[in-house]
Amino acid sequence: MIEVKNINKTFGDRHIVKDVSFKFYQGKTNLIIGESGCGKTTLLKLMVGLHTLDTGEVLYDGKNFPLLDDKGKQEIRTQIGMLFQGGALFDSLTLEENVRFPLDFFTELSLAEKVDRVNYCLERVQLQSKNALYPSELSGGMKKRASLARAIANNPHYLFCDEPNSGLDPKTSIVIDELIQKITQDLNITTVVITHDMNSVMGIGENIMFIHHGENWWTGNKEEILNTNNKELYDFVFASEFIKKVYKNKA
Repeated sequence: MIEVKNINKTFGDRHIVKDVSFKFYQGKTNLIIGESGCGKTTLLKLMVGLHTLDTGEVLYDGKNFPLLDDKGKQEIRTQIGMLFQGGALFDSLTLEENVRFPLDFFTELSLAEKVDRVNYCLERVQLQSKNALYPSELSGGMKKRASLARAIANNPHYLFCDEPNSGLDPKTSIVIDELIQKITQDLNITTVVITHDMNSVMGIGENIMFIHHGENWWTGNKEEILNTNNKELYDFVFASEFIKKVYKNKA
């Protein structure tokens, strides 16, 4: 589990993250949603140590990450997998080499053990036997799946996904969502997903935080969204008449 307590961050005179507290549970897909510029990505960067907190705590299974020494922080970082918005694959490396990269960097496994792990991860994301392909030979959806395989290569305890469906068609987005949820459940990891995709919210939103103007404005799950009385959340989720028609009819 990851828990943030009373997180604050300012940049100059702009108060971006305002006293945010939330628990991200192990074995569940934990979603952070909200309008562009509301503080979602800043919060994620605070959680993984890319920004320094002004005040607050970030607890990884009880360990307060900002207060750890360099060795302690490194131990936590080796347990984190990242799925970046753009995929962030290395163009000059094959798919196998991309997925193997964190194993080369963080482990002392033999080459054979690394290849076995790579093959396992590629199979989990339905890219088995694609080891020799380069990123330029992959479709957008395949690149995201390859990035997910790399994110889980080091058997992480925590998985962060930043807009995993960005740039994908609806059908492929569903595939990515289902893979993230299944991997989360099968590996029993703590997964944090930042998303604007309301189909993702209504599909895999087991534990959701809605951020509004930098504050934790609402928490709940996808079923509770359907009957929310929170005006800002309702206006955000059901901004599209199509989304409103599809999901309100299920309520």
